[in-house]
Amino acid sequence: METDMETEHEAPRRYRSIWLSDLHLGTRGCQADMLLDFLKHTELEYLYLVGDIVDGWRLKKGWYWPQAHNDVVQKVLRRVRKGTKVFLIPGNHDEVFRDFIGLQFGGVTILEDAVHTTADGRRFLVLHGDLFDAVVKYAKWLAYVGDSAYTLLLTLNTWLNAARRRFGFQYWSLSAYLKNRTKKAVEFIGNYEQALADEAKRRQVDGIICGHIHHAEMRDMGGVLYCNDGDWVESCTALVEHADGTLEIIHWADEVRKRVAARQPGQPGGTTQKAAA
Repeated sequence: METDMETEHEAPRRYRSIWLSDLHLGTRGCQADMLLDFLKHTELEYLYLVGDIVDGWRLKKGWYWPQAHNDVVQKVLRRVRKGTKVFLIPGNHDEVFRDFIGLQFGGVTILEDAVHTTADGRRFLVLHGDLFDAVVKYAKWLAYVGDSAYTLLLTLNTWLNAARRRFGFQYWSLSAYLKNRTKKAVEFIGNYEQALADEAKRRQVDGIICGHIHHAEMRDMGGVLYCNDGDWVESCTALVEHADGTLEIIHWADEVRKRVAARQPGQPGGTTQKAAA
């Protein structure tokens, strides 16, 4: 049976590097199937896992670990065995890994942060970004409260998308929609981005790559290139480096929509989808 995200005879996309963050494995909001589809269709030399890969906060409250989440871990470890250099930079939700900075597990190197040099010679500081979030750093109890509210919103998002699939609609993020239209959230994002850009200048690098706020973005900020790779809960995005050093944000949910549309009967170049078994 062919699912919406499966495709035949499509060559993998080749990238020099990929940055992924905020997978939140261990939560119902994690878009693990979408992530597996992305990993299936990409080949790379360097993979940076930029924090909140496993959601330890949620797992402490209740165990949730479906097969798809295990498949993501196995897929990453398989990449290591095939020669991909994989680095894990812990975030606030998987901060337990910070006790193992400098060690390797299954070939995955755990780092506090990293400096990545692109193919065209630019240097980028790579870190999760939670240490530049005043709420997480100075009022952790408030961060836990916010996380519970956010989890409820993601639950609503899951139900909404289940209903959308039933009526033939593609994935859409309610939480991202609301966040982008809330003044306080927009103000927080702006302050966060500026703080990270300032840190890049202090560290004398050309740019910074981070996650944490679930908001993919790439733009120049006073001579520093700020890059946020987004997340795999709301937006399903990744930051990639091409062979020549060019950086690009990939919106994988959009890629899947295009692929599905191209297979629809009556569309140019489309084919008839296989019937469900």
